[in-house]
Amino acid sequence: MDLLDSILNSMDAPPATNEQQKTLIKKQREMMERMQNKQKEELLRFRKYVEERMGRFAKDDRTCIEFQPLDKVHRSVIHEIAENGGFIAMSFGREDEDRHSVVYKKEHPPSEDEVTARRNGEGWNKDIAKEYSERRKERLAQEQSDKQATSSEVGSSASTSSSTDSASAEVKPTSNYKAKYAHLIGESAALQAARKTETNQSYGFVPSKNKKDMRSIEQTLADIQAKKRLKLQQQQEQQEQLDSLTAAGQAQTDAVPANEQQ
Repeated sequence: MDLLDSILNSMDAPPATNEQQKTLIKKQREMMERMQNKQKEELLRFRKYVEERMGRFAKDDRTCIEFQPLDKVHRSVIHEIAENGGFIAMSFGREDEDRHSVVYKKEHPPSEDEVTARRNGEGWNKDIAKEYSERRKERLAQEQSDKQATSSEVGSSASTSSSTDSASAEVKPTSNYKAKYAHLIGESAALQAARKTETNQSYGFVPSKNKKDMRSIEQTLADIQAKKRLKLQQQQEQQEQLDSLTAAGQAQTDAVPANEQQ
């Protein structure tokens, strides 16, 4: 404890906070709390505004409503209220520039063309819908023509291959392979060359009497014990030989310093 007390006493005390610094810290804390309370009140007012607007939207004949560009926090409020009210909410545009939310009724979801147009930043109205419809028709017509062209190419290639196969079918061999390879496969074939195969009785044949152990249980146990005793005896002999060699080597090592002393 004496060493610890000496270390603690030698350390410098933390700098004292004067009244001016305490007042400044208190003001900063109060300002932060006021800002947080203001943000909470603003979000509550915005939530109430969104709920009222979606309530009117649910009762009228509109298929969608569009909100002004907002930050991520306000958009999350819109999405949450839309999900709770049974609507579809989607956001379009670039972040921190013009990203805004659009709310749809579930019975009138956005089409693929509308989603593509809004993602491209083009908005959505009757003129844009007509333009995208024409583009889709042109694209489908182009795809149909490409499929027809591909099918015609496949048909022509198939006809060419069939004609080639027919031409190749007419080719006849110039020589008889049986006569050419008679020295390997023989001259007889099919049923003429068929013959019954029989096993070689002298190959791999072991009489069943040789496979049976005719010893009794007592004789088998005695043979096993004899093998164990023989193995133990061999191990003991090897250990004795190793000990004798070690002793001889130690004796030679002890003899060398004695000769050096003489």
